[in-house]
Amino acid sequence: MKTVVMDDDKIDQIVNKYQGDAGSLIQILLDIQKEHHWLSKEVLEKVNKELQTPLPLSKLQHIASFYKAFSLMPKGRHEVQICMGTACYVQGAPRILAAVEEMLGIKPGETDTELKFSLETVNCLGYGAPGPVMIVDGNYYSNMTPDKAKDILKNYD
Repeated sequence: MKTVVMDDDKIDQIVNKYQGDAGSLIQILLDIQKEHHWLSKEVLEKVNKELQTPLPLSKLQHIASFYKAFSLMPKGRHEVQICMGTACYVQGAPRILAAVEEMLGIKPGETDTELKFSLETVNCLGYGAPGPVMIVDGNYYSNMTPDKAKDILKNYD
């Protein structure tokens, strides 16, 4: 898997947006996660160095590992989630998941080698009636079929 290094200037911009306030740490990390798709040890060290009041690095790592919104592993540019809740499951979610796994060549919890897609399953989105549901980068797609899921994913660079 190739690893992408985040530009130090971009980190500085994000930290400066919050005046380096450690009280805004979660929002700083969310902004970096949005840009970079994951938080490497090097990024956490850089963020900490730029804070007005640096914290113990172990505290940053604890925060980053505590919240599911953060990833300490490289993620793809596009996050694909397949709902496996009961309603979606009985409406064919396993077939959607199998089609997406085959197309992307990855299993849930994995990222492809090009860092294009990461795949996850979710237990329930509370969106069951028009299921099965697939989410790509926060966009909801309902009434999925294996072919429809593949066609949608082809539109993501």
